[in-house]
Amino acid sequence: MRNKNKTKGSRSQRKGNHSGRKVFPQVTGRVQMTREGYIFVLPEDGQQSGDIYVKAAKTRNALDGDLVRVAVTKEKPTNAVAKAGARPTGKEMRREGEVIEILERSGKQFVGFLHFVGAQAWVLMQSKNMPYDIMIDQQQALDMGGKPGMKVAVVVDKWERRDSAPVGHLTDVLGMPGDNDTEMHAILAEFNLPYRFEPEVENAADGIPEEITAQDLKGRKDFRDTLTFTIDPADAKDFDDAISFKKLQNGHYEVGVHIADVSYYVKPGTAVDKEARERGTSVYLVDRTVPMLPEKLCNKLCSLRPDEDKLCFSTVFEMTPKAEVKERWIGRTVIRSNHRFSYEQAQEVIDAGEEAPASEINEAILTLNAMAAKMKARRVKAGAISFDRPEMKVEVDEKGKPVNVYEKISKEANWLIEEFMLLANKTVAEYIATDGRMNGVASKKAKTFVYRVHDLPNTEKLEGLRDFAGNFGYKMQDKLEGREAARSINALLEQAKEKPEFAAFEDIALRSMAKAYYSTDNIGHYGLAFDFYTHFTSPIRRYPDTMVHRLLGAYLAGGESRDKAKFELECQHASEREQVAADAERASVKYKLVEFMMDKEGQEFDGHISGVTEWGMYVEIEPTKIEGMVSLRDIRSDYFEFDEAHYRVVGKRTRKVYRLGDPVRIRVKKANLEQKLLDYELV
Repeated sequence: MRNKNKTKGSRSQRKGNHSGRKVFPQVTGRVQMTREGYIFVLPEDGQQSGDIYVKAAKTRNALDGDLVRVAVTKEKPTNAVAKAGARPTGKEMRREGEVIEILERSGKQFVGFLHFVGAQAWVLMQSKNMPYDIMIDQQQALDMGGKPGMKVAVVVDKWERRDSAPVGHLTDVLGMPGDNDTEMHAILAEFNLPYRFEPEVENAADGIPEEITAQDLKGRKDFRDTLTFTIDPADAKDFDDAISFKKLQNGHYEVGVHIADVSYYVKPGTAVDKEARERGTSVYLVDRTVPMLPEKLCNKLCSLRPDEDKLCFSTVFEMTPKAEVKERWIGRTVIRSNHRFSYEQAQEVIDAGEEAPASEINEAILTLNAMAAKMKARRVKAGAISFDRPEMKVEVDEKGKPVNVYEKISKEANWLIEEFMLLANKTVAEYIATDGRMNGVASKKAKTFVYRVHDLPNTEKLEGLRDFAGNFGYKMQDKLEGREAARSINALLEQAKEKPEFAAFEDIALRSMAKAYYSTDNIGHYGLAFDFYTHFTSPIRRYPDTMVHRLLGAYLAGGESRDKAKFELECQHASEREQVAADAERASVKYKLVEFMMDKEGQEFDGHISGVTEWGMYVEIEPTKIEGMVSLRDIRSDYFEFDEAHYRVVGKRTRKVYRLGDPVRIRVKKANLEQKLLDYELV
């Protein structure tokens, strides 16, 4: 078994206890562990000066996800700053330290292989963030049906300093390696995501009445006689948004965006609500959806299925043919969808245009599509950033085996829905932030609310993009701040469209962007060019939308402002759950992509460099965009050095340059399914 190097106490702590000795600054943070045993400590509580590197011998048995206190024993400039000869500040400093105390074990699950040695049982690790095998109770493993070689999930209970290895207990026996369900459940377990509902939650959901009574309809506007329809993916089962359409006598249109009234069925503090809050979001793996809500709610009660009465929370607009909003109304409704479209079916109507069969619903789709195009054009003109990266999808057969990788194409039908959902989200946020006014000016007395916010991009990275683009003869303006930066990015991407360097420009621009998150402090949404924005339109699959519905309902009824501090904590939790779900989704895609490439070792592909680091170049191959790494040490023709400032690697002897976006031809060297890694080599 692999055991950790033992350490004897904290030298830095002992130093600090003696008069005249240096006392090192201390930082509290979460551990990010590596396969080699060294760790990085990511500071918490807004400490923004970068992570701290800790050697394997000085981790004090800390493991991935643990909360620790670390003494910072060294600070030195990063390689790029040192080479430039500049004076380093903040995150330009690389810090080293040692763990002096483990404050809290993470309780996270690790996935490994069950192994018996005599009377002992172990879980053998092949994880990128857990280098140590874990000792477990053999009888517990047998009682749970564990057999040698099976994949299992385990939690570390303790690792005393005198122990040679961590000790834990099994939380689940996942099955035999290679089985599709085993591997997907292993990904969920790795990210501490559930893949089933406890009976208590299922029973609570099943106990919610299905019949809509007169009491349920009290205080709701009735839209059951208004033309209403849904547009969703062909394989969707939960329809949480619908659009209604009506011509008005003044030449305007009444457009309703109707959202499933999840908060009416899911009450705060119930078993279903607690589970939904903990999950935070539905998780979309390659071959399955792990829903936030039990099936009774997400696929039945709250799914806006055609020809069924459904309770909704709605935003209703009076709009001109130029897509200008003249009036708005927000409140609870009852609807009855007349038709369910797939995106492909709606697109057929749009493509047919005036040649489409004459009908009220086809006219509605064509009119709404024209309005959506106008709204999108106005957003882009206002400074919204329009990234157009190809979205690759993995097609699997009935056993979960990947059989195809293809590009998912978004067309007008997708944009139609997107623009009206954006309008609804923006309107709800603006209504609260401006205290009910339509003047676009935030009120100092605005009540506590959940906003979806997106901060300004990183100016230094944008300057790097400008310099990089300059190598190709493109010019970006000198001032890359605020809305002007967005317009400059859009202009650059428009100029580079259909050219080899486009992907590199878009990639650097994306890296400069901040992450969107949930907050009670409204700073606007930079990427969308909105001063006010929230998530209101998907309460079936996002818990923040349910919070928004509850707050909105309370305020429309005249309720007082809610506790800001409490909701800020809820926002932080929701943002964390969103990130975990995204990581799990990426892991499932990566697994299936590597599985798809398993029989392609030795084959050659054209591609382009999608990333450069000090240890290698990442390459996306055509036409699947599957990314793998070319290790620099495997390029025998020269010794290549990483030039971080210019997104390239340079041969020390030949001065050969490989930079981001360059076309290359590679050979598939190795596909490691367990590590989800693809190794390429240059041809």
